[in-house]
Amino acid sequence: MAGLFRGGWVSSGLMWCKDEGIPIKMFANFLATLKFDVPASVVVFLVALPLSMGIAIASGAPPAAGLMTAIVGGIVVGMFQGGPLQVSGPAAGLSVIVYDLIQEFGLAQLGIIVMMAGFFQILAGVLQIGQWFRAVSPAVIQGMLAGIGVLILASQFHVMVGDGPKESGIENLLAIPHAIEKGLVPEEALTMHWVAARIGILTIVAMMFWQTLAPKRLRNIIPAPLVGVSLATGEAWLQDLDIRYVVVGSDFFNAMTFPALSDLAHLLDISILASALAMAFIASAETLLCATAVDQMHSGQRTQYNREMTAQGIGNTLCGMIGALPMTAVIVRSSANVESGGRTRASAILHGVWMLLIVALFPALLGFIPIASLAAVLVFIGYKLVNIQTIRELHKYGRGEVIVYFVTLVTIVLTNLLTGVIAGFILALAKMLYTTHNLNVRVTTADDKKRVAIELRGVATFISLPKLASAIEGIRPGMEIDIHFENLYFIDHACLNFLGAWRKLYENQEGKVHVDWESLQARFSRPEIPGRE
Repeated sequence: MAGLFRGGWVSSGLMWCKDEGIPIKMFANFLATLKFDVPASVVVFLVALPLSMGIAIASGAPPAAGLMTAIVGGIVVGMFQGGPLQVSGPAAGLSVIVYDLIQEFGLAQLGIIVMMAGFFQILAGVLQIGQWFRAVSPAVIQGMLAGIGVLILASQFHVMVGDGPKESGIENLLAIPHAIEKGLVPEEALTMHWVAARIGILTIVAMMFWQTLAPKRLRNIIPAPLVGVSLATGEAWLQDLDIRYVVVGSDFFNAMTFPALSDLAHLLDISILASALAMAFIASAETLLCATAVDQMHSGQRTQYNREMTAQGIGNTLCGMIGALPMTAVIVRSSANVESGGRTRASAILHGVWMLLIVALFPALLGFIPIASLAAVLVFIGYKLVNIQTIRELHKYGRGEVIVYFVTLVTIVLTNLLTGVIAGFILALAKMLYTTHNLNVRVTTADDKKRVAIELRGVATFISLPKLASAIEGIRPGMEIDIHFENLYFIDHACLNFLGAWRKLYENQEGKVHVDWESLQARFSRPEIPGRE
């Protein structure tokens, strides 16, 4: 356990020296970073508060479940996490899968699934599997985020106009025109749909104006979601609007629901284990994608991926035990932390402390927030997840990456999150196999019809052996053949054997084959990586 604290908040400021007590210099350094971490923690708290409740509502869970996850993600995960500036909490990216799980299994069984997902993440961290999640194709990850963005936007658009989400993503998309008619076309008597839509539009417009017109220094202190929700809340309170508001019980801690013995009996159900494994995979991929992005935002300590995986597992196990939502590292909160000047993990931990204080001491204040406003925040986030610039970036690496992106996105929207990710992963794997095992054989006959040049490009393996055989076995006997393999990166044993046997047979038919056989065999033991000197 001590290793988890090495290099963290505790070691950066509160570590005891064996003989001298607390070194004065170390404590001074702690206070010096704390003056940056406290303001940053307040900004992260202001970002996390509306998002945590909005994500909970989008997931079909009570707002308290999202707030509990934010508290655990800040205080508990903040102590153990592998990236000092990452901030964890309920993630919009998991709201889609959580909503489906609640509809299928119920809230009680969701806790078991989250707990088991956390256990899988701890196991992955202990087994040093965290680094392997970095191997997931960026096209799959970006397609997953875009698919999630489409589903969030489509479902929360209906909530924003005072309605409820439909049963599937495609139904939500197809019903948007009717939702627009409900919310934006006023009737003779103002309906709740029209009033809720007005509050939602006010939230989005306020966020857009704040992000484009407010000074950058002010934007870093006061986040756009807080501005939008605050204006909408003030408008709803002043006019006493008859719309739905957030409901948080006066005794927040009573919202915790611990698994019953009857629930634990389902731990080994195949459906529960499969759902937990899928949740662990998606949460881990999103967390480590966030870690990579955050590392690019600052020049401090880099993320320790296996440690981060273990920390997320601890957090999700605890969330499952108390009936909270699953968590990931969240890019919106983490980027706010970096931009606000956070220096150590203290900012993430303190944001959880502020969250705990507000829900414990002033829960009634949260009851003034309109649900339509929180839904509007998520509509805006969903729109931003479908990032057109991402498609342009992927296109630089070939059309195949863009195809993987769209297949992942469309499959998620038409089926579900897990199926979409698996489809994207399989297609990315197939593309990789095609690229790394693709062999180009070019046969050129000289003008004198006596010499033939065979140029091998790419990778020659048993998969491409039929193509190689088809290309060279058609050469008529008695020719003088030169084999060029300067652009051949690798050749396996099967192709080497074939070329050796073919060369022997061809030369027995009064032909000549010129090839640097020793150099060609070297390709078998030492692949030539393109661009390597």
